[in-house]
Amino acid sequence: MKKILVIGGTRFFGKKLVEQCIAKGHQVTIITRGHTEQPFKQQVEHIIVDRTDQQALKQAVVNRDFDVVYDNICYSPNEAQQFCEIFNGHIGKLVFTSTMSTYEMDGIEKTEEDFNPYDYPIQFGDTADFSYGEGKRLAEAVLYKEATFPVATVRFPIVMGLDDYTRRLHFHIEHVLQQKPMGFSNMEAEMSFITADEAATFLLFIGLSNLEGPYNATANGTVSLQALITLVEEATGQHAKISLLGDSTSRSPYAISQSWYMSNAKATKAGFEFTQLSQWLPQLIQAMTREIRLHKD
Repeated sequence: MKKILVIGGTRFFGKKLVEQCIAKGHQVTIITRGHTEQPFKQQVEHIIVDRTDQQALKQAVVNRDFDVVYDNICYSPNEAQQFCEIFNGHIGKLVFTSTMSTYEMDGIEKTEEDFNPYDYPIQFGDTADFSYGEGKRLAEAVLYKEATFPVATVRFPIVMGLDDYTRRLHFHIEHVLQQKPMGFSNMEAEMSFITADEAATFLLFIGLSNLEGPYNATANGTVSLQALITLVEEATGQHAKISLLGDSTSRSPYAISQSWYMSNAKATKAGFEFTQLSQWLPQLIQAMTREIRLHKD
């Protein structure tokens, strides 16, 4: 049994990670701001604190030690530095949730070597000072420089699931059902995806292993935006209305200009077996379509 701390564990794949930790018999503590009700009741210890408040976070975990910490809500180099100041000497390992956005969108399959956090120049600042991708790049760089504990960073593509609070896949189904136009820039662009369940399973896998460093975690295979929209059309029985780019209300959350996907070869070699995107994406779109129709009625 491990003592596990999950920072951000009440929504989406963070919630699923906590569920898997509990199911495996680990002692779980979660830290959230308390804005989302936690469904685990007495199965976890729940610490309510804003992780951006360094003094409050430090006080909340003073004299506490954890075997594994998962940080799902660190978005800036300042937050990463504060994490090291608080937890150095008190944890066995950190698993930091990073992103495919650390990689340039250039149409080439991305491997971990395409972004090296170990020699990335550090510039400090808060979340508002950087783009999402740059904030994550700098956070990785700070962690690998200043942490005295082992660090594994997991770079996810867009994570999919019925309970995705960002509703990015929902957007496309709803627009087709409502016959609203969607804006794209390159329908032939290919993307990587992973389910929330698989993301959680990989986080648990890497946290309990001796693996360190950056790892891409994505389902096997890619899908073009044209093929994805075709799956939506098949599930809804309606034709999509596609426009060029569109405005802020009609532009697809997946409106990328070039293919943007990555290799999971490193994680596969380490022993993790990923699912096939082509096997679950059609079923997810169909299930999401049924759910949206049910709520509409």
